[in-house]
This record gives sequence, C-alpha cells and structure tokens, in this order.
Amino acid sequence: MNRNDYFTFETGQGSDVGCKRKVNEDSYLSRPEYGLWVVADGMGGHAAGDFASQTIVHELNSIGVAVSADDLVARFDQRLTQANEVIRAQAAQLEGGMIGATVAALLVHQTRFDCIWSGDSRLYLLRDGQLVQQSRDHTEARALLDAGSITAEEAANWPRKNVITHAVGVSEKPICERVTGELQLGDVFLICSDGLTEHIADAEIAQMLLRYPPQEACAQLIDETVRRGARDNVTVIAMRCSDAPPPAEDEMLYDLDNSSLDTGSVV
Repeated sequence: MNRNDYFTFETGQGSDVGCKRKVNEDSYLSRPEYGLWVVADGMGGHAAGDFASQTIVHELNSIGVAVSADDLVARFDQRLTQANEVIRAQAAQLEGGMIGATVAALLVHQTRFDCIWSGDSRLYLLRDGQLVQQSRDHTEARALLDAGSITAEEAANWPRKNVITHAVGVSEKPICERVTGELQLGDVFLICSDGLTEHIADAEIAQMLLRYPPQEACAQLIDETVRRGARDNVTVIAMRCSDAPPPAEDEMLYDLDNSSLDTGSVV
C-alpha cells in the first residue's frame, strides 16, 4: 500500500517464464511512492532480451519524487532515453544483433495519470465496471487494421501479428505514445506483457479485476495463462485507487497543537 494526498494505491504484481521459454525476458517495476508502474518485455534472445528489459527497469528505478505531473513525465522520458542509448551500445558490441524491449508504464501525480508505451505491452483501465485498453499496439497487424487494409478478424489471425513496429533500443530515440487523464476513486489499472493477452481475453481480465484484489487478480491471471499453455513469458501489474486514509492520530494532534499556537491559545 502507498498513497498521495488524494488516493491510496494498492498494487499487485507477478511474472512467470511460461510453458515454452527457458528464460524470462520480462522485467517489471512498481514504485508507488514515485507514482510509477512499469512492464518491459525483452526481445533479441537470452542475454539480449534480458539485458534490454532490465536496463529499462534499472534506469527508471531512479526516477525519484517529481514536483509535478509534467516533471514526472520529463523524468521518465530522460531515463527511457538513457536506457535506449545503453541498449543500442550493447547491440553495437554484438555486431549488429537486434536488441530491444517493449515498455508500458503508468505514471501518477496527484490526480493525473499518464499511460506511456512503446510496442505491444498493454495498459488497461477498469472504471465503473468497464475495461478499456488505454494503449494501442505498435504492431504490423494494428497498423494494417488502422489503415483499413485488413479486417479485425484478419488482424486476429494475421501471420505476422506479433511483429512490433516500435520498441526501446531499436531506433535512435524511443518512439512512444501517451494518453493522459484524471484519476477517479475505484479506478483499477492493469499493465501486462503480450504473454497475457495472447491467451486471456479482455472480458476475462475485467472479470478477474472485478472479482479479486490486485495481488490475487495478478496471480489468477498468470495461473490461468500458464494453464492455457503460456507460449511466452507473462507479466502483470494491477493497481487500484482507493480512498486516501485520514491522517494518523499523531498527525492530527500535531496539527491541533500548531493551530492552537497560531491563535495564541495556551496548550
């Protein structure tokens, strides 16, 4: 549990190597005290994919406490750019081998949230019982669908549907998208790698988030993915916004004492 002046943030998280892979190339980070939750999915094979996702998490872990929502986004961008440079330098040492990682991040400052992503790791918001994907997959199939070249049914079965068009480390600078909104009491966010959404439908995600608290929901989603064969690594973070608790008793006494002194009362 963690909180700001407006909300309490209850976070659940988990990751599994899945049933087909030998190494988990996903990485994740939850720093609610900074207003940051991140999932990164590495690509490029063992050592390379691991390195890329871990580099993103390592850089973002130093984000610190921001003074505003815009400052938090600026800190995020600076650290993601640094991760991009480190990943590209590592790729150069491997003589041109492709290294990269998708990233999906939730940033919260006071009542504002920002969803930032590159690749096909996803961000969802459950609000008033309705689950809405905040991110838009950076994939070949999504690009063709948006262009009207294929139908939704064709996109679901597209032979190259998992080919991503953006990822950290594969271009000179990170190419990300961002959506911004205002938090509401009861909001639940879910961040995941594509290992989850390959096997679990959006309606099932919504059902789990409605039925269970964040940690239990993550565990249930991962377990169900593994039961269905988990062809990839699967990583999930869930965060629920609840009421900020009232001040602790010692805080209220401190405020009362200060108030009395300010008015000249004898304590």
